[in-house]
Amino acid sequence: MPSGVAPLSRWKEQQRKRMELGPLSILIRKLLSHSLLSTSDQEAIAALPHSIRHMAPGEAILREGDRAIVCPVVLSGFAFRQKMASDGGRQIVALKLPGDALDLQSIYLHQADHDIRALTVAEFALVPLPALERLTAERPAVARAVLTDILIESSIGREWLLNIGRRNALARLAHLLCELHDRMNDIATEASAHFEVPLTQEQLADLLGLTPVHVNRMVRQLEKMGAIGRPSRSLTILHFDSLAKISNFSATYLHRNNISGV
Repeated sequence: MPSGVAPLSRWKEQQRKRMELGPLSILIRKLLSHSLLSTSDQEAIAALPHSIRHMAPGEAILREGDRAIVCPVVLSGFAFRQKMASDGGRQIVALKLPGDALDLQSIYLHQADHDIRALTVAEFALVPLPALERLTAERPAVARAVLTDILIESSIGREWLLNIGRRNALARLAHLLCELHDRMNDIATEASAHFEVPLTQEQLADLLGLTPVHVNRMVRQLEKMGAIGRPSRSLTILHFDSLAKISNFSATYLHRNNISGV
């Protein structure tokens, strides 16, 4: 067989299976990155009832205090979690990428303790929580995958707390960009060294616990070093190794190789 034919054939078969599994195939792909799921488990996830919703930047998916009834899955675009202070100040506490389920915790905790909003123009699959709860009760491997996903998000939250509390401003920004580089590579159709980060400087400030003016200075510093580009309002990661060196980045907390230990 000519070189390259078999890998191409496997790739086509994977693409065919993803199309057959429908919109929730992106969630299945995310869960498979850290958990083992049988073919029947994957088909059961794909068969979950869901509706599709398109949202504009800043539009609320869930508000603090609301009772959650669906678990949104990001199909395209980006979303974020935020907490609001009594004086109106905002802290962005999580960024969610395509494939991420935004509210798995509401299978068990029914009242939202934070807001979830679209960061960019985005498309979501809204899965009713009762259906998701029944699936996890019936299929232990799916329940384990859901729990693992929740635990990994908690691990990322701990790293963000360290980032804000103990790293200087330049390392703080560089570390976030390294994380997004790795997470976006995980969902990309092909590996890339360059990724656009759709965050404004105001949003970066609310995420990193800095002022927009301070963020602007750090962005310009990284730009001068050639680590990032700024072709528009967003940033482009150009040189991962430089960012990793500045922030002493280690991807351990992302648990990207968790499946090898299963």
